[in-house]
Amino acid sequence: MVGSITNAHSNFSLLNVNGGSLEEKVDEIRELIGKVEGDPLRIVGVGAGAWGSVFIAMLQEAYGSLREKVLIRIWRRPGRAVDRPTAEHLFKVINSREDVLRRLIRRCAYLKYVEARLGDRTLHADEILKDGFCLNMIDTPLCPLKVVTNLQEAVWDADIVINGLPSTETLEVFEEISKYWKERITAPVIVSLAKGVEAELGTEPRIITPTLMINRATGVPLENILYLGGPNIASEIFNKEYANARICGAEKWRKPLAKFLRQPHFIVWDNGDLVTHEIMGGLKNVYAIGAGMVAALTNESATSKSVYFAHCTSEMIFITHLLAEEPEKLAGPLLADTYVTLLKGRNAWYGQKLAKGELNLEMGDNIKGKGMIQGVSAVRAFYELLSHSSLNVLNPEENKHVAPVELCPILKMLYRILIAREYPTQAILQALRDETTNDPRDRIEIAQSHVFYRPSLLGHKI
Repeated sequence: MVGSITNAHSNFSLLNVNGGSLEEKVDEIRELIGKVEGDPLRIVGVGAGAWGSVFIAMLQEAYGSLREKVLIRIWRRPGRAVDRPTAEHLFKVINSREDVLRRLIRRCAYLKYVEARLGDRTLHADEILKDGFCLNMIDTPLCPLKVVTNLQEAVWDADIVINGLPSTETLEVFEEISKYWKERITAPVIVSLAKGVEAELGTEPRIITPTLMINRATGVPLENILYLGGPNIASEIFNKEYANARICGAEKWRKPLAKFLRQPHFIVWDNGDLVTHEIMGGLKNVYAIGAGMVAALTNESATSKSVYFAHCTSEMIFITHLLAEEPEKLAGPLLADTYVTLLKGRNAWYGQKLAKGELNLEMGDNIKGKGMIQGVSAVRAFYELLSHSSLNVLNPEENKHVAPVELCPILKMLYRILIAREYPTQAILQALRDETTNDPRDRIEIAQSHVFYRPSLLGHKI
């Protein structure tokens, strides 16, 4: 292993822990995609939230110097203004970081931030992203990025697309993208970072994951669409905190992409169970909101938080048994992703703020400085799906069939708090402390000892 893997960008161009230089890794991906000499590999990020921006920034830091072999850019919508309080805060961040200050001065970009601080100029999100500032993560400056605001220009010739959109926007944007791919001969490879789901209700209810949305919208084969997830807090990852992730999907792409994406501080493994990982990616956001509520309402009681963790993970395991025949065990990055999201993610933050009265439901789920709180729409999706009578399962304790949601009291209560708005946030503790609540293990045993798998939930034929 190389002796130094410090923050200096130049170190990323040396030998990588994966064995082999970054240039060799680029060449391997280029060959697999079928690129010829003189035609660079085009990687495009779609969506510029915190994780989407950080992911592209990591690729830019690692591979950006290989301009003849790889081009990296990111698309975000134009026109989003930066309000003055945010501009003032950004100015403080810039002046607190000598490296950032020098970089802006060198690029002749500092003056506009002075003018915005004084109220003499309005900055825009796409403008500051070019300088390395993500509007949802102002306190963590990134490297400068190539930003494109025209979606057609961004994606029409992309070889690898990184989906950094919320699940609630994925279908709409990729339907537009499909218009620009009609003349393509070969399908691109798409890596989705989106963690959320939508429900499609009807005679045969279905859960629609971001990878399925992309497949439906574009016609890109499912084998070319992968999911990447893990215990990743965006700002910490960019600051080189050690982390790991799994890229899930078809073997043809997941193994070479795992190698390509791996960095000294960001270890990527591959896994074939896309369904469980993507569903868990949406589920953890649901339960993270409740975790934030419990933390705030119990004054960060370690006991209460651990009790909540036991119950919510058992519900997550129960639900995945409906959606996958042999779901991946809740361990490794899958468990770690759940843990860190419940501990520190934006959904947990949102739950805390609701419980403390610092936010309210009337403010919606797109929060300034944080972006989309995907757990809210996921609560609705999972509740509505699991309430459907066609999915009834046997409750052995009562020896009768019930809707699956009846065996998920925390999910049920989160729906009543966040969506139906029948109860205040304090009600989450009632669900947790109900004297009739069973041991969380009982729920897992029910799922594991009965035939719960419903292939139709993901549009698969039985």
